[in-house]
Amino acid sequence: MSDVTRRGIGHSTNLVGRPSEWLASCAFNDSAVPLHIWGVTEMNPSLFTMLDQAEDLTEAGQAFSSYMMAMFGLDPEQRAAAYRGQRRFRSSFLRLIQGWGFDSNGPEGAVLKGWVESRFGLGPSYHKQIIERVASRAWTNYVEEKMSSRFHNNAIWVQLDILFEFCQWAIRRFAFPDDTHLTLYRGINSFDEHWIVERTTRREAVIRLNNVVSFSTDRDTAGCFGDMILTARIPVSKVVFFNTLLASHALKGEGEYLVIGGDTRVSMDYV
Repeated sequence: MSDVTRRGIGHSTNLVGRPSEWLASCAFNDSAVPLHIWGVTEMNPSLFTMLDQAEDLTEAGQAFSSYMMAMFGLDPEQRAAAYRGQRRFRSSFLRLIQGWGFDSNGPEGAVLKGWVESRFGLGPSYHKQIIERVASRAWTNYVEEKMSSRFHNNAIWVQLDILFEFCQWAIRRFAFPDDTHLTLYRGINSFDEHWIVERTTRREAVIRLNNVVSFSTDRDTAGCFGDMILTARIPVSKVVFFNTLLASHALKGEGEYLVIGGDTRVSMDYV
């Protein structure tokens, strides 16, 4: 059933220089225009100098990890000190990704959704429950979790800015240099989290994805997460993280991709 009365929540401004309403539309997905967060490459020239010297994605990932460790104090010695009670544990993008893998509607998921809201101007449509308006308990609960102090003690949104720019650099340089779109799959059991904007055919529709959402490159893997498989062509410019970007992380076994959502054309098939 179509539900065109749900408008979603967003901002007229963002940090990527593209209209937020357009970013959330099928028209943007069709155009595959590159996205860049203002100032990230300019503020981190040494990172991209190191990356340009990498011969493959593995070397690039190592350079990126070393840079993030140095910039944000994420090295093993500081982690050990935190566990010994000598220092408060510093939040990191890897911890957010790990938390997302366990529960996308947990506190880590709220922080990731908040980052997308801040940088791309797209508010979440779901966090534990449907979010239809700002003046609602669902929105208040989301805001409380996204601003939790335990995740904002180490410039976490800046970490995510750098991660996104590294991801986009890696896509262009090594991972998918000739591709504008990727065919990805998502398993669901119901449309509680996905608003049907328009039903085009019996097996095709435009749905409104949450502002950040997981897909898989493998259809069988997606089928483990629901009885229905959504198949979508996602522009590479909307990919925030993908499973081979770094050598070791919590999402690697599932072939998972984190992508920016919005209205998306999908085909629907049962497992």
